[in-house]
Amino acid sequence: MPRFTTVALAAGAALLVRHAVRSRMSTAPLWPMPALDVPVSGFGRGSTVPRRVLVTGRSTPAEGVVELRLEGAGLPAWQPGAHVDLVLPSGLVRQYSLCGDPADPSSYTVATRLIEDGRGGSREVHEQLHEGTEVEIRGPRNRFPLVGAPAYVFVAGGIGITPVLPMVRAAESSGADWRLVYCGRSRATMPYLDEVERLGGDRVTVVAEDESGFPELDFLAHVPAETAVYCCGPDGLMDAVGAAMPEGRAPRLERFSAAAPTGGTAFEVELRRSGRTVTVAADRTVLEAVREEVPGLMYSCRQGFCGTCRQQVLEGEVDHRDELLTDAERDGSMLICVSRCTGKRLVLDL
Repeated sequence: MPRFTTVALAAGAALLVRHAVRSRMSTAPLWPMPALDVPVSGFGRGSTVPRRVLVTGRSTPAEGVVELRLEGAGLPAWQPGAHVDLVLPSGLVRQYSLCGDPADPSSYTVATRLIEDGRGGSREVHEQLHEGTEVEIRGPRNRFPLVGAPAYVFVAGGIGITPVLPMVRAAESSGADWRLVYCGRSRATMPYLDEVERLGGDRVTVVAEDESGFPELDFLAHVPAETAVYCCGPDGLMDAVGAAMPEGRAPRLERFSAAAPTGGTAFEVELRRSGRTVTVAADRTVLEAVREEVPGLMYSCRQGFCGTCRQQVLEGEVDHRDELLTDAERDGSMLICVSRCTGKRLVLDL
């Protein structure tokens, strides 16, 4: 998953400001009204059935980025914003946004940036997944669906372009108005840059940190209320976009990491079937504490994405911090790698 330590947004943001001002002054609206016909569906867990796929293509769309084409029979349909779980040869599970063509039923396309100081998933993809390699996937799931709207503003940071790219293609195909602000450390590190520039022309504002510095995001305060704002990228970028929105409005976000799994107060977890109780300190996760009593308990990502550690909750109030479960699924279950207790006691069916 990408890291983006600085918020590199647009010298070209002024272009969007000018558009917003024109839309207020002109009788002909800048933001045309045709709504994008994309149903809000597929939200939540999606398919959890594992399936084997073959890596049939590998390329480097930017420095430090590898793109994989995954082919298989009977691949489930997907919509912009969806991702798959990639089960790596080591057993690690990582989530990658689908950035190919939803109309292609024979393949999925994912891309990942190498994170030198990461936890090993991206390195394994870069070093071990080559053409001819078989790999297991689960999904797709979609917690970042593209809603119908008359107009869109997309903001992407680095590898955050991957879920946004199919959205941009869909918006363009539908005839809806759209703008994209795409930022990164340098042009050479920004995947799919050529495609989005060809697709959007002057509707695309490219902000390379080594060229443009760190402008303000004031243009977002002028985006019309009917315009949907999407952002994917590092936390700093998404926090800045959220802060720039008008009061009472929020962008739709896709985060690369879950909320911090520790923090707060200590609490107890009763393991009902085993008859044991463990204490979860403020600086530990439920998973860590429970595995001391149940060493063989399954887990993978430890970030609240993959669902491997999901457990049934019999009693207690959960502080859900995962990025996977729907509201309905959170009723009576939790991902113990990140979620905690809002009170003093939880009872799990373990």
